[in-house]
Amino acid sequence: MKFKYTILYVENVADSLAFFGRAFGLETRMLHESGDYGELDTGETVISFSSRKLMTDLGKSPGTPDAHVPVFEIAFETDDVAGALARALDAGATLIQDTRDEPWGQTTAYVSDGNGFLIELCTPVATQ
Repeated sequence: MKFKYTILYVENVADSLAFFGRAFGLETRMLHESGDYGELDTGETVISFSSRKLMTDLGKSPGTPDAHVPVFEIAFETDDVAGALARALDAGATLIQDTRDEPWGQTTAYVSDGNGFLIELCTPVATQ
């Protein structure tokens, strides 16, 4: 089995794709002509977006994400957390935690997007 994608439920798929492009340098892989579904080119695993409207039309009741009470996070690994954080903030992300060095040897920072998803920016975990 292969982990294929994660779908985030958002109000506006095109806006979310554009934000992730500006904030994290990710390119749009596709946006369905309906505007209700899109994907980012993120390597082996895809981050997808589906409109809340589509999910409601399909009989689902998507919850509302809250970066201050998260149930999951998205993590982007980089060698330059401070630079990635500055880019994300310039693109409109909300600061949750400034850059800091963690006791396990990783540098992290946290932001949220306009939908309320918690996003970690981190260096690789140091190995012994």
